[in-house]
Amino acid sequence: MKKVKYLIVGAGVSGLTFANYVKNDYLIIEKESRIGGYCKTNYKNGFVWDYAGHFFHFKTDEFKNKFVNDVDSSDIIKQEKCTKIYYHGDYIDFPFQTNIHQLEKQEFIDCLYDLFNKAEKKKYDNFLDMLYGKFGVSIVEKFLRPYNEKLYAVDLRKLDKDAMGRFFPYANKEDIINNMKKNNVKSYNNQFLYPKNGAGSFMEILYNNLDKDKVLVDVEVTSVNVSKKVAMLSNGDEINYEFLINTSPLNNFLNILNQQKFKKLSDELSYNKVLVFNLGFNKKSKLDKEHWIYIPEKKYNFYRLGFYDNILNSDKLSMYVEIGYGKDDLVDVDKQLELTLDNLKEIGIVDIDMKLEAYESIIMDPAYVHINSVTDKKIKKFMDKIKDSNIYSIGRYGGWTYCSMEDCMVVAKELAEKLEG
Repeated sequence: MKKVKYLIVGAGVSGLTFANYVKNDYLIIEKESRIGGYCKTNYKNGFVWDYAGHFFHFKTDEFKNKFVNDVDSSDIIKQEKCTKIYYHGDYIDFPFQTNIHQLEKQEFIDCLYDLFNKAEKKKYDNFLDMLYGKFGVSIVEKFLRPYNEKLYAVDLRKLDKDAMGRFFPYANKEDIINNMKKNNVKSYNNQFLYPKNGAGSFMEILYNNLDKDKVLVDVEVTSVNVSKKVAMLSNGDEINYEFLINTSPLNNFLNILNQQKFKKLSDELSYNKVLVFNLGFNKKSKLDKEHWIYIPEKKYNFYRLGFYDNILNSDKLSMYVEIGYGKDDLVDVDKQLELTLDNLKEIGIVDIDMKLEAYESIIMDPAYVHINSVTDKKIKKFMDKIKDSNIYSIGRYGGWTYCSMEDCMVVAKELAEKLEG
């Protein structure tokens, strides 16, 4: 039986980062044929496509330098974010709540009136309750509710009031009024970096720092004997570990622990799936500045569109399309592709002279985790329990949280340094 100090499940951003901060006694198990998790890049017919939109807005110099210093400066693009909302046939600036003055007069009055007469509370029961209390009826009904229902594919009353944490663009009345004369909206990602070869090239930097013989692809952990600290792999190997670091989706990891109580928690976890289309056309769209746009209207199947060509300054429309599904929903890829192309024409992104030169589809399962207070308490209890057996579950999906890629890297680094002593 093979022995290793750190058995790492998953070669995404968290697993690769953890391995970068420990000594040589580690083994990474990755069930896919390539490293990177959801932060992979595909190349097709000259188009550069990620698994979905991944843009880097570093808060720490350490992680920024880890990537930027290893890439030629000419291969890194820095952009001031340009994002819009497609609303009733026109475009307004994002976020909706601070740009209501761009609406037609009566809608603006409705939003402003409801904003000043909102029923704020000291304690909110759920995410939807919080939206109404913070922004009033009109802003919620016109954008915040329909958009987030399309995104999360769930009743918003089932989400915790802080389900999006710092990523939600809050704004008070003063911010909204001041923004009417001078756009001064600041968010965590006003500026971002993007590598010309796609986000996956940053994951390759992490991977290239490692011993390739200690990264197994096309292999997965099928079960774990917690008491004996033994993991069984799909290739027939058994690994005796000192520490098990899981970065795979928590709902899947709970099932391989082979305990009924863990399976019950797995079934309880709520999340959505996202169907991503990467599309490449023979010429540019009329939208030649926007980096991504939001689409709240439910008559359109997608909730967000992103434009790689406007980020990379290329001469052909290269875009991603995101469509939300509930965790148990069936995904009809062919039907959705046809519907997507029709809707892109209807809203004017694509015209009759534009030809689809290449495309691919990706199903992210899970995509966005649903945070609610009841399940969150059970997850924290589970995390505390497995620590007693030297098992840690980290990352956006391993930790079942809403966080950025850099957040995942920070947590992975801190855990590695803690365990290394």
